Amino acid sequence: MLANQLITNLPTVEPVDKVSLALQLMDDFDIFHLPVIDDTNKFLGLVVKEDLLDTNESAPIKALQHEFLDKAVKTNEHFLSAIKLASEFSLSIIPVVSDEKEWIGAITLPDLLKASSTFTGAEEPGAIIVLEMERKSYSFGEISRLVETNDAHITQFNTQTEIETGLLIVTFKVSKMEVSDIIATFQRYDYTIRYFIGEEHYENELRHNFENLMSYLKV
Repeated sequence: MLANQLITNLPTVEPVDKVSLALQLMDDFDIFHLPVIDDTNKFLGLVVKEDLLDTNESAPIKALQHEFLDKAVKTNEHFLSAIKLASEFSLSIIPVVSDEKEWIGAITLPDLLKASSTFTGAEEPGAIIVLEMERKSYSFGEISRLVETNDAHITQFNTQTEIETGLLIVTFKVSKMEVSDIIATFQRYDYTIRYFIGEEHYENELRHNFENLMSYLKV
């Protein structure tokens, strides 16, 4: 999904507009940043509400030009670039511009969140399984194969290194909710399962069976 597919029409201001206008538009659209565009439709940067509040409301926005945030994504960039920019600079909107910095539009945080939900398959049914392992033990091919031997397939997959432990955390979503067979398979192959999220009745059943086993072993 490209940035230009998520564009929303939002208001812009020009350098000669007053601070009071920018503040009013921010309140109306519930945002904390506003694009500043010149008379040739070139993007000059984002003006920040916090800076506006510290400025005389009758002053022109160009008085804050040295504070503008020159942050934007290009139309042909993947929407993940917009997520990175929003996270890094705590943006309430993400400007989208052409290669020549012409103003195209903006992406709002709600639209970015919705796109992220679709991208990660959060709206699709299925269980989530989280494994932990040494990086040298990681094999996507084997993980996928073990899932598929249980009549399921991986619909989403993500890895990250845990800073505190150095372990590789592997998170994936599978195409069904009941995952007792998948969990058992990974355990047979000595994978460490950090946690999983499946159907509640399975979790209760697994816990019940485990407690029964422990009680039996104590006899």
